[in-house]
Amino acid sequence: QVQLVESGGGLVQAGGSLRLSCAASGRTFSYHAMGWFRQAPGKEREFVAAIAWSGTTYYADSVKGRFTISRDNAKNVVYLQMNSLRPEDTAVYYCAAGGGWRYEGRLLLTSAQYNYWGQGTQVTVSS
Repeated sequence: QVQLVESGGGLVQAGGSLRLSCAASGRTFSYHAMGWFRQAPGKEREFVAAIAWSGTTYYADSVKGRFTISRDNAKNVVYLQMNSLRPEDTAVYYCAAGGGWRYEGRLLLTSAQYNYWGQGTQVTVSS
């Protein structure tokens, strides 16, 4: 059974930093993409960042220059380093994994590309 478990969320002041982690179990994703999405209250889930099997990264315009996605294939973990946090970054952050084998491209920005999802971790940024 495949599981994705996020950790690292919490409450932080504007301008602060958090590092989210997502540990996958049940299978490896070394040749598949992993990504992060978020959903704020009353809003639709939106793309945040993704990293292809090759290490190619993709970011939403709203987080470019502030967030960094990385992965450790040996540990089957994906990270999201979030710096210069803003109140508008407040949301539940979801880890996702899947997509085509060795696929990389703009489709990784869409939630439909991913087969597996975590339960989410709350990130709250106070002003």
